Amino acid sequence: IPASEIILGTNCGGSDGNSGVTANPALGVASDMIVAAGGTVILGETTEIYGAEHLLTRRAVSPAIGEKLIDRIKWWEDYTSRNGGEMNNNPSPGNKAGGLTTILEKSLGAVAKGGTTNLVDVYEYAEPVTAKGFVYMDTPGYDPVSATGQVAGGANLICFTTGRGSAYGCAPSPSLKLSTNTPLWVKQEEDIDLNCGEIADGNASVDAVAQRLFQMMLDTASGARSKSEQHGYGQSE
Repeated sequence: IPASEIILGTNCGGSDGNSGVTANPALGVASDMIVAAGGTVILGETTEIYGAEHLLTRRAVSPAIGEKLIDRIKWWEDYTSRNGGEMNNNPSPGNKAGGLTTILEKSLGAVAKGGTTNLVDVYEYAEPVTAKGFVYMDTPGYDPVSATGQVAGGANLICFTTGRGSAYGCAPSPSLKLSTNTPLWVKQEEDIDLNCGEIADGNASVDAVAQRLFQMMLDTASGARSKSEQHGYGQSE
């Protein structure tokens, strides 16, 4: 199918210090390519953009769209407060072991997945996505739940970046997994589709990796099997 028919859901899980340097920026450039071709890109994981939401609201096509995003963040602030938690303490032990120190550092990297185009709409969890272009969906940070909401909203392709080695494979739609570093790629090559660690190694530019990813998206959307599909995810018994 053409790029204009792709509705791409983006997620990151098991992030590390390379996420905001390699895989997420490369996915962001590829996301811009999808939007330029007439497709749709969904950014989510509201608890993981916290502190960097201003980078999205300034891209909103109208004040009303920006306010919709802020309203969802305020909901999460209230929700975490009522349950004895806080939004400022999101990095997991694995994130910290991988080099992330604060939620702001993690959020700046996570927002990079959404590229640079205008934010045209904001959706609640699993709400049908009808707009073309770059949109936001209010999903939790837990990756399987986040990706499932995006697919329920219409995503027909998922791109998932990981630095710590998440083995998540999305059964309802094809899922391309991207490693943020080469050691992870070497360790889990059978389960990861693209090594973005080449950027940190100095062997490839962000744009070059993004171009490879964009072509991989087109191929996968047209029938090529992702690593997850090769392992049997999404196949009927």
